[in-house]
Parts: sequence; C-alpha cells; structure tokens
Amino acid sequence: MGQQPSELTPDAGPWHRWGYELRQFREARGLSQLALAREALIDRSHLGRFERAERPVPRHAAVALDQGVDAAGALVRLWDWAEGESPQTTSAPVSRAVTRAHGANAQSHGASIRETLAFGAPWQAGSVDDETVVVPARIHGRILFVPVPRRVVLASGLAGLAATALPASTAAAATEFAEMGSPVEHFARLRRMMIQTDNLIGPRHVLPALEQHLVALAARRRAARGADAADLLALETRYEELAGWFAQDIGDERAAYGHTAKALDASHITGDTDLTAYILARKAQLAVDTGQPADGLGFAAAARRTARPGSRLEVIAVLHEAHAHAILGEGTEAHRAYETALALLGRADADGVWGSWLDEAYISTARARSLAALGEYESAAVGFDSAIAELPAMYRRDRGVYLARAARAHAGTGNVTLAARIGTQAVWIAAETGSGRIVSQLGRLDQALAPAAREEGVAEFRAALDGIVLHPA
Repeated sequence: MGQQPSELTPDAGPWHRWGYELRQFREARGLSQLALAREALIDRSHLGRFERAERPVPRHAAVALDQGVDAAGALVRLWDWAEGESPQTTSAPVSRAVTRAHGANAQSHGASIRETLAFGAPWQAGSVDDETVVVPARIHGRILFVPVPRRVVLASGLAGLAATALPASTAAAATEFAEMGSPVEHFARLRRMMIQTDNLIGPRHVLPALEQHLVALAARRRAARGADAADLLALETRYEELAGWFAQDIGDERAAYGHTAKALDASHITGDTDLTAYILARKAQLAVDTGQPADGLGFAAAARRTARPGSRLEVIAVLHEAHAHAILGEGTEAHRAYETALALLGRADADGVWGSWLDEAYISTARARSLAALGEYESAAVGFDSAIAELPAMYRRDRGVYLARAARAHAGTGNVTLAARIGTQAVWIAAETGSGRIVSQLGRLDQALAPAAREEGVAEFRAALDGIVLHPA
C-alpha cells in the first residue's frame, strides 16, 4: 500500500498556500511527485518539501513547476504574492526552519547527465549554494545549457558563470526607498543604466540586480493608487520584458518564458497596445530562438495586428516573421518579408521609444542571420562582416554575437581557418560577458568545425571554447 501524502495546512501562511496549490495542480494532472520532479528537473525530495513549505522555493523552481503542471502562470503569480506577503526577508522564504543538511537524489545507474548535473550533490537547505544557475556544459560532444547547483559551478573554477544574487534590501535601504522623490523616474533611470551595463559586462551580472529592483518596483506599485499605480505597472512590464531578455541571453529558457509571459499579462492590464505589440514581438523572437518557429510566426502575426499601422512596431513584427520563415526553410516567404520590412521602415513614423534603433543596417544584419539559416552562407558572411565593421565598440556583447554568427557563416563557405580565428575572438567576449547567445552560436560552430579538427586554428578554437564551459565528471 502506497504512502499517504502528508496533510497540508494552506491557511498557515503564504508559502503553505503555495505548496497546497502546487499539490492541487499536480494531482489534478495525475502526476506523481517523481514524475513532476523529472519533468521540471527538480529534486523529488525538494518538491515534497516545497509542497509542505519546509524549504525555500527559488523563483526559477516556481517557473519550472508552473510549466510542469500547465498552470498557465498561476503558480508564478502565487509565488510573487507569497513573497510579498511573507514576513521573511529572503527572496525565497521558508515557513518552517530546515537546518539539517540533506542530499539530492542519489545518482543511480543510467541517470542522464542532465539529471546528474542538476542534482549531483548535497547542499545546506536555504543557503546561497542551494540555488541553481543555468550554464553551458559540454555533454556528449555538444554544448547544452543545463541547471547546476551554484556551488558546483564555483568549484569548477568558472566563477563567472555563477554570479551571486544581491542581498535582500536592508531597513536603511527601505527607508531610503520610502523617501524617494519620483519612483517612476528612479526605476526608469535604473532600467536604462542596466541596459547599458549589460552590453559591457553581460546579463549574468546584471540580471540579479534587475530582479531585485523588480521586486522593489512591484512592492511600490502594489502600494500605489491611481495614475502612479498605472505608471509603475507600465514600468514593471518593461522590467519583466527586460528580465526575460537577460534570462534568454544566459540560456535560461524557462525564466525567459516566465518573465515574458508576465510582461504580456501586465501589458494587457495597462491597456497600452504599443507595449502589448512590442512584447508579442518579443514572444515571437523567443519562440523562434528556442526552436519553435511555427509558434513564432503566430506571435509575429499577432504583434503586427496589434501594432499601429505605419509604426516601427509593425516593422519589428515583420522582421520576426521573416526569420521564422527562414528557420522553417521558407526562403521565398522570408525574403518577401524582409522586403516588406524595408518598405514599411521607409514610411514609418518616429515612434520615439519603440524601434528607435531600427534602420536599414539593422535589417541587413537581421537578414544575414536568416540567410545563414537558409544555407546562403556567402551572402550571410558578407552581411555579418559589414555589421561587425560598423558596430560601435561599446556594444561588446553584441559584437560577440555577430562574431560568432559570422564565424558560423564562414565555416559554411568552407573557410575553416577564418571561421576558427573569428570564433576564438567570440570566445573571449563570451567569457567576459557570460552571454549564452554567443556560446550557443559557438556550439554550432564547434559542431561545424569538428570534421576539420586538424585544420589551422580549429584546435585552438575548440580548446578556448572548452575553457569557458562546464565539463561534467
């Protein structure tokens, strides 16, 4: 006879309520704890403690579990509520102290490397080491992004991949926050600063700060009323969208989807159709970049329907539509869409906030990426080389992305030596910024160059790449 589940006490506190709702969703889907743990890549013993409110629930775990039970964001929203309601000061409160150390699932014979990476060692409950970070790792010869306990990454010597979250706000900081003159301008200024900083040092260092400010912004918005609440919600929506972009750039797809979904929900509440159109376009981009081009087409079409005719938002939507067609191998449709984007740009109004960076050079670079996806490597290489030559030096992370894509295009033309040399330059920028987009492109380059391992520069490139990714024992 199977063990009876422990009785839950949802009224005992916000995290008890969260655990109760998690179990309700899980049982409604007919999932055992083990099945859900495997689906969400979370230790089964941790899952049980989450349900009983016996250990902290990291936000990334809430996002993974929400997706695992098809809760459509309900568990993530409840997590945010619980965090706001909890008297604890940590970002992942715990309702009953759990002070004993306990191990993750033992590594059984035949366990996947992905599972081993995620749960291969014990750690102290509630400590910083308890958190996981998504990092690139070489598995069976390929570069994949996997969740790994932070302390495992630190022990590997790759400290740059384990950026530590900032501490919770102190009482002094809370007082300073309460005396803030204009919270909207304050948070808007912080957001602009983080966008600029991201391109120099990368999202692994900026995202923890952004998420901390996002918590403070949400708390301020909940306490506000009227026009102030509306302005703060619009800004919170932009924060969520930016957090989704940063999460995507470090390779954490689940967090990227979670933040972007919250941004879309909030944009509908604001009633700002421009904001909704922009986030729909971001969802199109995210879908295409994570291997769902058909979904990307749907989101791009929705973004174009929502965008004001003649706006730059319409151009952005068409660009994502074009690349989705390219990924699907629909070259004619992709080229037609790019021509449409150029025509729309020629008569688009000046939106100010939206798409101010759009110009013919940007569209040419986007087209080069699609040309590479279509196998038109010669034209793609020309496009990327031109984009790299014109890119300002301050766009360090973007330069790394362009270099990695250019290297892949040159490899496609058969110029292996040049591809390896350019790829090695991109490796150093990936090491500086921690950009998963760069590493992902370099992983594709690595596969393309594998048959030419003895060609000049290839061994050096592959050794450099191996130096910035995790290698499971």
